[in-house]
Amino acid sequence: MEASEQTVEEVVRAQLAKALGGKRGMVEAAVPTAVFTLLFLTTHELKLALAVSVGCALVLLVLRLIHRSSTQFVWNALFGIGIGAFFAWRSARGGGDANDQALAYFLPGVLYNAVYSVVMIFSIVVRWPLIGFLVGSVTGDPTAWHADKAVVRLCSRLTWLLALPCVLRFSVQAPIYLAGKNGWWNEDSAVATLGACKLAMGWPLQIAALSTMVWLLSRNKTPHPTVEAAEA
Repeated sequence: MEASEQTVEEVVRAQLAKALGGKRGMVEAAVPTAVFTLLFLTTHELKLALAVSVGCALVLLVLRLIHRSSTQFVWNALFGIGIGAFFAWRSARGGGDANDQALAYFLPGVLYNAVYSVVMIFSIVVRWPLIGFLVGSVTGDPTAWHADKAVVRLCSRLTWLLALPCVLRFSVQAPIYLAGKNGWWNEDSAVATLGACKLAMGWPLQIAALSTMVWLLSRNKTPHPTVEAAEA
């Protein structure tokens, strides 16, 4: 562990910044996906939406290569677009109309948020919150943090904050998807509402959760277990 990272809060802040890539990484992850979603929902042209969003991602990729920095966040966006587009393509192959294809495009996101919510909440319930492994990742022992109740308590709160956007997205979007898919609600309305939810509950909601995490991390100073051991 670096000397500057003397508390759990400092470790988590550093690891989160690395995982998200800062403001640039978040923009690179969000913009191509938003472009694809807007174009696909307004034009119902899968190929056009793919071409423009991938083109946007390639521009960001070239800029990263020029600056010789990590391209991870651009590839993350391309992967997400690819999964959604594959589901939409399968729906088209099965004879689905434009609305069926749009609903299929949203399905991976609904499933992702469901799985992510369950995994994170389960980790909190069993008192092995996932954020704790960010703390353990900077030491030789990835589970040493679990022996400190204060660290477990802090990591549980942070994991709740990380899980909350996924829980909210699933709670709102799953019923809308099911209503549109099963004919309980007009498909056009369901697709339009899902599109608005995907944009409004995407990075804006994630940034709100991360901002709250930063605020929480700035309030306390929980000694890192390895620092305490070294001082002892």
